[in-house]
Amino acid sequence: MSAALSTEPLLRILSVVKRFGGFTAVDTLSLDIAKGEFFALLGPSGCGKTTLLRMLAGLETPDAGEIFLNGENVAQVPPHLRPVNMMFQNYALFPHLSVAGNIAFGLKRLKMAKADIDARVSEMVALVRLQGLEGRKPDQLSGGQRQRVALARSLARRPQMLLLDEPLAALDKKLREITQDELMEVQRRLGMTFVIVTHDQSEAMTVADRIGVMDKGKLVQVAAPRELYETPNSRWIAGFVGDINLIEGEVVSRTGDRVEVNAKEVGRVIVPKAPDAKEICLAIRPEKIRLSPKVSGASLPDNSFDAVVTDIGFLGGISICKVKLESGAMLRVTMANATRTSADSMSVGDSVRVSFAPGDIVVLDR
Repeated sequence: MSAALSTEPLLRILSVVKRFGGFTAVDTLSLDIAKGEFFALLGPSGCGKTTLLRMLAGLETPDAGEIFLNGENVAQVPPHLRPVNMMFQNYALFPHLSVAGNIAFGLKRLKMAKADIDARVSEMVALVRLQGLEGRKPDQLSGGQRQRVALARSLARRPQMLLLDEPLAALDKKLREITQDELMEVQRRLGMTFVIVTHDQSEAMTVADRIGVMDKGKLVQVAAPRELYETPNSRWIAGFVGDINLIEGEVVSRTGDRVEVNAKEVGRVIVPKAPDAKEICLAIRPEKIRLSPKVSGASLPDNSFDAVVTDIGFLGGISICKVKLESGAMLRVTMANATRTSADSMSVGDSVRVSFAPGDIVVLDR
């Protein structure tokens, strides 16, 4: 991620609306994106993120609102006159052109001198590490190589901002992870503003300086990845971003920094603070919950419950356990597989103690 971001917004979106017939795809959305920022738009299918990206590119025109790029209102400016380029999900490479020909295509339309085009193509080929492949056609390249050609072509005209519409969706998991690193490295080296649309949460968390989560045409939270994960601002965000246990509850008493909650299907839970609401929701990430062997006859400290392991999923570096509390409530717990042996691991049917620290609970009232 970028080490330091400019405080001056390169992109300013003000109350933008886009409708298709009676359907509002983007609903009065406002957002600032800084120069040199890698920004991710994340959300479920149909939330409006691609429509917003297409409006930034000039492929759709807002029904209301303004889009300022470097201080200029470009909401009505056609795509070819905007200092913006877009990289599409299917890469849209010309099959009859070589790697060099694809990269040079936009430069030729600008009527650049041949020597300048050749120099820029060489620069882009080196940037995305495709040396030696300049003469190959797209069908002679791997998926990752085609992705890099599309990236080089998008960057060749040196736009002020690069828009990426799910550019890694067609790649397998390992190649996607490698390409994420390459995208971040290219963005850092160029200091360019990148805006990426993705439905892949781990991808957004990996590449972005900030993430804007969209739902039903609106931005529901904009935050850095860690803040978004650790302090979601609503039940919906908590449930959408990452894995989480959501427990409905009712505030029973407040004494200083100690709030007692009657959590439905769980029991008495202590949290350090809670909103001024009677009905609340407790959000606990699976990795914040600890499992230990049950000790018969021992008293239970705050936020500790007896349970039985009902299911274990081994995922390599971690295991996902499902445990059933005596109340009948089910919780998901993540455990790190720190050793190669299973001598200390849990087994289905084991009686365990479930516990979590008050400070690891996120309390939500909406």
